[in-house]
Amino acid sequence: MHMKDEGDKEKEKAQDEAVRLHRTIGLLPAVCFIIGTVVGSGIFIAPKGVLMNSGSVGLSLLVWALCGVLSLFGALCYAELGTTFTKSGGHYTYLLETLGPLPAFLRLWVEFFFIRPAVASYVSLAFGRYVVEPFYAPCAAPTILIQLVSILGVTFVIVVNCLSVSLASRTQVTLTFIKMGALVLIIVPGTIALANGKTQNFQNGFEMHALTLEKLPLAFYNGLYAYGGWFYLNYVTEEIINPNRNIPLAIIFSMVTVTFFYVLVNVAYYTMMTPAELLLSDAVAVTFARRAFQGLSSVIPALVALSCLGAMNGGFFGVPRMLFVGAREGQWPAIFSMIHIRRRTPLPAVLLLYPLTVLMLTSGEIYNLISFASFSRWFFIALATLGMLIHRYRFPLHPRPFKVPLAIAVVFTVVCFFIVGLSLYSDPWNTGWSCFLTLTGIPVYYLTVQRYRLPRRWRRVFNYCSKQLQILLEVAQQEVQTY
Repeated sequence: MHMKDEGDKEKEKAQDEAVRLHRTIGLLPAVCFIIGTVVGSGIFIAPKGVLMNSGSVGLSLLVWALCGVLSLFGALCYAELGTTFTKSGGHYTYLLETLGPLPAFLRLWVEFFFIRPAVASYVSLAFGRYVVEPFYAPCAAPTILIQLVSILGVTFVIVVNCLSVSLASRTQVTLTFIKMGALVLIIVPGTIALANGKTQNFQNGFEMHALTLEKLPLAFYNGLYAYGGWFYLNYVTEEIINPNRNIPLAIIFSMVTVTFFYVLVNVAYYTMMTPAELLLSDAVAVTFARRAFQGLSSVIPALVALSCLGAMNGGFFGVPRMLFVGAREGQWPAIFSMIHIRRRTPLPAVLLLYPLTVLMLTSGEIYNLISFASFSRWFFIALATLGMLIHRYRFPLHPRPFKVPLAIAVVFTVVCFFIVGLSLYSDPWNTGWSCFLTLTGIPVYYLTVQRYRLPRRWRRVFNYCSKQLQILLEVAQQEVQTY
């Protein structure tokens, strides 16, 4: 008996020391991971875009509430997907399991080359703007300085995620509490002013003269961008303790909380600022702070900057896991499926996102980046939930520890496809480019993944570079199956 216990201990010790991703994320870190990723730059940037495209205060508040409900519906669908398929990888895994390898590869393609660099760019640019602009107010801050500070922010987040999973997790928890404090600081004075009768900006709140149908999807894109991040927990399924319980709980609690806070924050904005003033502001929270806090106006920009940092951290924690799983499945370069032998982080997948992000943030305009990234992101989310419905029909007996009501799944899928389709009409340039760049992945898939037609010389060069990177970064393949 004693010998058996010793053998079990040795086996457990060997598994702990093996190169693999460990289950270290409990319920609180999971909740903080979602809230901390969702509440980033969006609530401080997107109000301008929502108002600009909805045309009135009342309709913009309605858009914010509907975006919250739609995001909750989507999050519930992903709770079912996350408990049905136990692999990490989020969108990629669900497309692979339900619709096949081509849509899954295209999701990797657009995530690595377009979506992640674009999303990280506009969050980091918001970070740079909120750090720099208070020092130059009321003058405009130098664009180059904003970009430089943005690059420093991205670099910090990349380093944290390369060093340690637990450090990235603790950083996320800390920044989440800070950013919720920032939202409370905005809500409280707005609520007090509203209670004291400052309601003039809400009178005639549903004037429709400025509303046009083609602009409405762009209002939803801006609102949904602010809610974006509810799906990031699904990227790290293999690192969550008791995922069947913690994924649905974390998702539901997080999204209800975020929706409640977002609507109240927008009410506070409109209490202290007229719609015209909000449209003129590139940093809405800074303008709000000058009105609400005469002596503490510098505190809000600092809190917003930390909020953006938290959103970046969540993104760079989650997305590399998708690339990691894609490489593990043989659809992406093998170097992305490797883990640092001591730090147990997917270091190559994190590090190789850095150059494209820096390139895009030095060349992109923030509102164009939102439209550019949103088309592909929401198109593939709609495909994933459509795949879930098809999988339900084809495999009715497949175990589903959490099952979302059919009506919610259908409504979410239809609305997503409708918004994506209408956005091609509303903003044909940015969404058209996004659609075209997504389709460029099809020939790449057939040349490199499906038929392995890369010339032998290219393969030798590619393998040599991969081996040198592996030695340089001190990484190896995962040694224990974690799903």
